[in-house]
Amino acid sequence: MKKSKIGALVLPVCLCLMSGMTASAEDKPADVFVYSTYHYCTFSKQDRADELFEQSQKPSYDAVIKDGSVSSYGWLAHNTGGQWRRADYFTAASVQGLLDAQKKMNDMDDAKAKKAFDEFGGICSSHDDYIWRRVAGNIGTTARGGAAFSTYYVCDQGREDQADDLVKNTLAPMFDKMVTDGKLKTWGWNEHIVGGEYRRMATMSATDVKSLMAARGELVESMQNSAAGALLNDICPSHTDYIWEIKFQAP
Repeated sequence: MKKSKIGALVLPVCLCLMSGMTASAEDKPADVFVYSTYHYCTFSKQDRADELFEQSQKPSYDAVIKDGSVSSYGWLAHNTGGQWRRADYFTAASVQGLLDAQKKMNDMDDAKAKKAFDEFGGICSSHDDYIWRRVAGNIGTTARGGAAFSTYYVCDQGREDQADDLVKNTLAPMFDKMVTDGKLKTWGWNEHIVGGEYRRMATMSATDVKSLMAARGELVESMQNSAAGALLNDICPSHTDYIWEIKFQAP
């Protein structure tokens, strides 16, 4: 996969630390776990994969949203980035909740859905699965915009908690302000629970690709010569960037 040390989802420094504010147990946000599947697909047929997802998988996703088994889901199309061409995800309050919802969705498949899914498997013949846990941000609690910028980090596992603290205590206020100002719809910093080499995933979404890249440009500028950015790059020295277009989501 394409990797670089420049151009990650930039996490801007906010020097005004939230000192003297400690969250009580009651203030702690509910856990959000994300089951993500990243697909390798035949380039010339990937648009057909979108149609097949809508036929074979979207109805079962909608059903588990309706019964409360999952809190959100989405289907993403590659715009720019590495080798993954499509991705789907769904969220729940626990890892077991994710696995239970996955089984429930598989049990819902009827003959028509299975036929479409078989065709889908011929187009997107391999994939990578990850389970993430939200460390910071508002993902899983509100609808994303039409486009997302996601960065997948390879990190020093002995220092990952330090990276998490950096995001939560120093960088989160700027992201939250950008959401409040309408420049971003959502953002999140997620830790690896199950999956491959990527240990952290940062993501942000906006109304469309143009708005997304304008917001990212503002973040890049704010991170110039930033001590926090340098520290994050030291802890997580390798990454892969993606721009995703969000084709389907709920809520």
